[in-house]
Amino acid sequence: MIDMADTVPASEFTKNFGRYKLEAQREAVPVSSHGQIVGFFVAAREYEELRRLKGMRRSFATEELSDEEFEAIASSRMDPRHDHLNKILDPKILEPK
Repeated sequence: MIDMADTVPASEFTKNFGRYKLEAQREAVPVSSHGQIVGFFVAAREYEELRRLKGMRRSFATEELSDEEFEAIASSRMDPRHDHLNKILDPKILEPK
């Protein structure tokens, strides 16, 4: 979570664009407007890397799975080290109060 104290107000960003352009070469610059983060100014190489990574993502429709793949997924079990995560899926916990 980004601390609002670490954000740059949009008005400050526009007045001092050159400064934040240099800062963006080192790290993303969170820009805020009216107390809300409205975006991040990043170096071109960071943006291109994000686009490349997003392009590598692929989702599959269940209809695309072979019977063997479907069965492998259906019969898989989580490693016991992650049993503590089961409470997240507990329907009693998910019910609105």
